[in-house]
Amino acid sequence: MTADDSYGRLDDDDYPAYTMGRAAEMLGTTQGFLRAIGEARLITPLRSAGGHRRYSRYQLRIAARARELVDQGTPIEAACRIIILEDQLEEAQRINAEYRRAAESAPPADSD
Repeated sequence: MTADDSYGRLDDDDYPAYTMGRAAEMLGTTQGFLRAIGEARLITPLRSAGGHRRYSRYQLRIAARARELVDQGTPIEAACRIIILEDQLEEAQRINAEYRRAAESAPPADSD
């Protein structure tokens, strides 16, 4: 990958652009917190060629939500579960909306 290719990827929410140290700094948390939510399988950072954790903007948004819940007194394992359930609910609502749109645009059935 050339330098020009990597610059273009910075707009990609899934591109692992941030080191663990930078991610922790951006979130105002510790590297241990990021490790903990990784161990709880909320996010799985990619690894650089040297084995260092790298985070995407999407993963940082999830980590920020986890930090918000933990700051409110929710245990980290529970916070991770809540976020997973929120994500599943959002996906189910998206699918249901697609089914509704498809049903509304379908021609009426014959009633012979």
